[in-house]
Amino acid sequence: MAPASPEFYKSPLRYLKWASYNKPAYFYSIIIGCAGPVFIAVVPPIRRYYGDGPRPKIPFTYPVPRGPRNPPAGYDD
Repeated sequence: MAPASPEFYKSPLRYLKWASYNKPAYFYSIIIGCAGPVFIAVVPPIRRYYGDGPRPKIPFTYPVPRGPRNPPAGYDD
């Protein structure tokens, strides 16, 4: 008796075609997941080529204004 779906190791391209039609959510999520590590190696050189320079550092505190602080007026109860 033949299996219901094509077997991966006998014909991988046929299996991928079958999976893209019959189980598209699994198929495309695996494709996107496998593309992630490739993007880590490919995208930064492309961004540098197109002029993406160093980014400013993220501030960890709120900048305190210089000079005297004026208390707010007109908000008394």
